[in-house]
This record gives sequence, structure tokens and C-alpha cells, in this order.
Amino acid sequence: MNQVGAVFERFRKARKDARERAALDQLLDDARQLMTERGESNSIAIATRALGHYRHLGADAVQRFFEVLASEYDPDPAEMLALAQQYAETRSPEALIALQRVADPPRQALLRRLNLAPGGTGTLVAMRARLLERLKGDASLKAVDADFQHLLSSWFNPGFLQLAEVDWNSPAQLLEKIIHHEAVHEIDGWADLRRRLEPDRRCFAFFHPALPDEPLIFVEVALLEEMPSAIAPLLDRKGEPQADADRFRVAAFYSISNCQPGLRGVNLGNFLIKRVADRLKQQFPKLKTFCTLSPIPGFAGWLAKVETLESSRLKPAAVAGLQAGLDELRERYGKDWSLLATPPEEGGARTAEARRLDADRQMLHRLCAFFLLHTAPGDARGSDPVARFHLNNGARLERINPAADLSRKGIRQSHGLMVNYLYDLDEIEANHEKFVDGRVSASRAVLSMP
Repeated sequence: MNQVGAVFERFRKARKDARERAALDQLLDDARQLMTERGESNSIAIATRALGHYRHLGADAVQRFFEVLASEYDPDPAEMLALAQQYAETRSPEALIALQRVADPPRQALLRRLNLAPGGTGTLVAMRARLLERLKGDASLKAVDADFQHLLSSWFNPGFLQLAEVDWNSPAQLLEKIIHHEAVHEIDGWADLRRRLEPDRRCFAFFHPALPDEPLIFVEVALLEEMPSAIAPLLDRKGEPQADADRFRVAAFYSISNCQPGLRGVNLGNFLIKRVADRLKQQFPKLKTFCTLSPIPGFAGWLAKVETLESSRLKPAAVAGLQAGLDELRERYGKDWSLLATPPEEGGARTAEARRLDADRQMLHRLCAFFLLHTAPGDARGSDPVARFHLNNGARLERINPAADLSRKGIRQSHGLMVNYLYDLDEIEANHEKFVDGRVSASRAVLSMP
């Protein structure tokens, strides 16, 4: 860049910074005005103006806005303490109402008033997505995020959500968003998407009245004759669709994708699966089994890092055997375990090397069962997010499938293993309660593996 260009660039940046500072100052002024009585009576106009200023903020100005939300919009601790003491002494309804009113963070009141602006809900969802990016490195914003999550969980209550089936006749704009947001098994263009919407496939999404053209979350389903053990046949775009609906006995949820990063932590997926299962049961009365074919994204990372296997529910000898097996696999394969992801050869005489490889695959299988059953399954420390989601949702860990995902991603994440979680509609609540107590509901086959 020549000297003139450099001067122009500095000038352009200075003007941009000045515009952003002015927009931030105006946004903060509007926010403070919204919190006054006069502001409340004119809240729609002020909120519209405020969010217009917000949309002009760059990264630094957005950070400063969040910092102001954290520092200036907390409840008054002295007033809260006084009212809490008054309620403790009197237990009167009036004292409780006064305490609740002052305990409600001013941030929530501000966000509720900003939401009155046209398009406010979508802007606030996008705002939280930017907040989450900064939360990783700035713990001072935790209370701000808690207020966002509290309000969004209320605004996106499942009772407000609309379930819609996505098919090949859906608007092209919606189909493009499905392709873009697919997070589990990438959709490789229109031909791939069309196969996923054939008569033996289904796609369902949740929508919100405030965001009618934006899918919040969607799930893809394969209608089959039996529980699937590998993902490739489900994704094969050249596979012949099964058109005879009378043969469908299994609905397999093989992909679920969130479309709105700002709604992280807002419970949508569990309600989506249950609503979809109910609808499919009505459409296809012969369906008997509702299950998933799920990845295990935390498994390979756990195997690479865990030092000592521990479990209070297994006999010490069983844990010691698994530890020895893990140590042997590490010594034999180092950092490249890809050979264990391949399926065993069929037929012919079994060489000693082939038998040893089969034994190593079986040990990998057992270690996966240990991982899913015994790594803090009932709390946030659990090692696999997909397992936490389905088990907390009331599913049962039904089967672990070897050589089920031989894609580069599948081998990297889980050495090719995938899991079937079974949704028995009569046992969902009991399975959820078991998970909350720190136990995993699993089939006898899986429980006997470690």
C-alpha cells in the first residue's frame, strides 16, 4: 500500500470508529430512556431507534455495550437485602411482591422493551449469539447471558412453536437454509437434499411466530424396516426410495441441527423429537420403534486424553481389565487408530493378525460402552454432548454399532462407532428421571459390555 493509500485507510477507519462511537452513545442513551416512565410509554419508537443504532456497532462497540449491561443494569443489592429481610420477618404477600419486583434485573426489563421493536426478537437472538462468542473469555458477562437465556426460554416456550414438515415443495429459501444449517451430515447440494426428502425420508422443523421464515431447529428422519446400524445407506443419494409405507416399522432420527446459535441452552430439540414421533405415529400407525443413529463426538478425544479409568459401579477387576486394554491399544496403534474403524473381513481362514484385530475392535467397543455409561453421564461434565442430549431427553442407550460411520469426520470423532438411542414413548419420563439421578438407561447388551 502506498503512502496515499495508507493515509486514506487511516482516515476511513477513523471515520468508521467515530460513527460506531456515536451509534453506541445513542444506543446507551436510548436504553436509559427506555427505563424511565416516559420511555416506557414511547417504548416501541425508542426500541426501534435503539436497535437501529445497535445494528451499526462493530465488535469493539458491541463488547462495550455488553459491559455496560453487566455493570449498570444489575439489581440494587442493598434494596434486595432490605426487602429480603422484610419478607423473612413478615412472610406477607406484599413483601414478596416487592422483593420479586426489585430482584427482577433491570437488564430483563430493558430487553423486554427492546423486544417491542419490529424485528426485535430476531435481533435479540442474534445479539445473544454475539454475546456467547465473548462469554468464553469474559466471565463478567455471565449474568447478562443468564438474563438473555431466561427471557429467550420463555419467549421460545414449546407452546409457542409451530411444527412444520419440510418437503421438496417447500420454498427454495427454506430449503437453502436446511442445506446451510445441516450440522451433523453435510448436505452436498440439491440432489443430496432431494434424496433426504423422498417418501421414505422426512424432515421437520420448529418455527416461531416472530421469526416465521427462520427455522429454529430441524430433524431428519429415515423410515425403515429395521433399526439402522450404519449411516452410509441412509445418506446414499443413489439409494432406491422405499415407497411401500406398509413396510415402515422404524423411524430413525439420524440428524438434528440447530439453526440459531443465539438459542443455545433453550430447550428445543427434546420437544421436537417427541412432537415428531407423535406426528409420525399418527401418519404411520404400524411404526413400532423410534430411535436415533447418533454420532459420538466426544469419544476419540476422551480416549486420547484419559489417564486412569474410574467407576464406582463396576468391579475393580473389570475396570483394571479395561485399563489394560486401553494401554495395549495405545501401545499398538499410537495416535492412528483408523484400522480399528474398518469392518472385519468376512469368510476365509482367520490369521492370527486378523483375530488380534477383531479382539482390538471388541476392546474399542467395550471402551465406548464404558465412556457412555460411566463418565459423569448425569451432569454437564459428561464427556459426550449427544449422549447427554438424548439421555436427558428420556432415550435409552440401545446399541453401539462398529464401522457405522467411515467418513473422515466419523473416524476422527469416534473411530467409526455410532449409537442407537431408543425412544420408547412409554418409558421416556422414567428414563429422564434416571438420568437426572446420574444413571444411564441402557439395554442389557450395552450394560454387559464394559
